[in-house]
Amino acid sequence: MTASVVVLDYGSGNVRSVVRALEHVGASVELTADPARAAGADGLLVPGVGNFHACIAGLRAARGEELVRARVARDAPVLGICVGLQVLYDGSTEHSAAAEPGMGIWRGRVERLPADVVPHMGWSPVRPGPGSALFEGLADERFYFVHSYAVPDDGERASRVVSTAEHGHRFVAAVEDGPLSATQFHPEKSGDAGLRLLKNWVRSL
Repeated sequence: MTASVVVLDYGSGNVRSVVRALEHVGASVELTADPARAAGADGLLVPGVGNFHACIAGLRAARGEELVRARVARDAPVLGICVGLQVLYDGSTEHSAAAEPGMGIWRGRVERLPADVVPHMGWSPVRPGPGSALFEGLADERFYFVHSYAVPDDGERASRVVSTAEHGHRFVAAVEDGPLSATQFHPEKSGDAGLRLLKNWVRSL
């Protein structure tokens, strides 16, 4: 049976490449802001293009935060991408030293990358966390990043599987936490490796 995936359309930017990538790996995909459709799909993908403030505001206006929390509460899969990962944390300092609140599902704060060259734009290796399902068959692969802010890797794992990358310092590149997963990189722009990761997620639905 083909897995159904809703890509949440809340104004985060061009998400057609995500839709095409998911279709390529065998999902039945719908791009919509309809809460009922998003709630009922096998998987919900939350894209994130742009800055933290715009994404969290757009999500809340579209009831996206409510949808994510409700799905997680009933173990229904959600995948966030790029800023779609960042908004799951406590907040971001992108606009102010006093962090703008995120969803607070995960502890941690999004901070500017302490690197000589920012934004971090291009291909970087990701170190999969132990037992990662998203990265099955993807050890030593590179993925495509475009970001100036990230969650520093503080070593805290709790019950989550945390995969990491480096640019100035080690940061969170992906998280797997029961039904809720997210990547800082763009799998839809990461060639065969990104498609394999999306296929791993779709197979789990």
